Amino acid sequence: RWRSGTPCFGGRAHPGKSERVLMKHRAFVFGLIVIAIVFGVDQWTKALAIDGLSNPFRVIEVTPFMNFVLAWNPGVSFGLFQGQAPWVMIVVTAAITIGFGVWMWRTRDSMLRFALAMIIGGAVGNLVDRLRHGAVTDFIDLHVAGYHWPVFNIADSAITVGAALLLIDSLFGGKKST
Repeated sequence: RWRSGTPCFGGRAHPGKSERVLMKHRAFVFGLIVIAIVFGVDQWTKALAIDGLSNPFRVIEVTPFMNFVLAWNPGVSFGLFQGQAPWVMIVVTAAITIGFGVWMWRTRDSMLRFALAMIIGGAVGNLVDRLRHGAVTDFIDLHVAGYHWPVFNIADSAITVGAALLLIDSLFGGKKST
């Protein structure tokens, strides 16, 4: 019988092995859902950008500091490492993504899992672009006083948010169990 303040796991105060495995699977499934959402929104917005900005080529001013403009990025996020052979970028991205997936499976920390899922979702979105187009579709152009940030996309944003959460978690997360 369950009493206030005492968790009940089949009559035990702590979960047994089968309950821990079930909780781990549920947490991992949550991570997979985050990956799917990031990937889906990224691919959907990229398709809209290609359709709406390429024929004829145009720039859409959204706000005084943001435009939508179609750009193809053969490098990594924000135009880094341009000039690398496409297959190198694909293999490195796939390897890192698999490594982050294993890390996401092993961690018990929910913020860490969410951060890794954001990074994986963005990485997979950009990886699919590289496989389909040979480059990543970028379309968000932020600018101020004539200075433009490199054009980026939703996947890049998810990777950046995930990396920031990883940094915050590593600095302020306390005791970890991976």
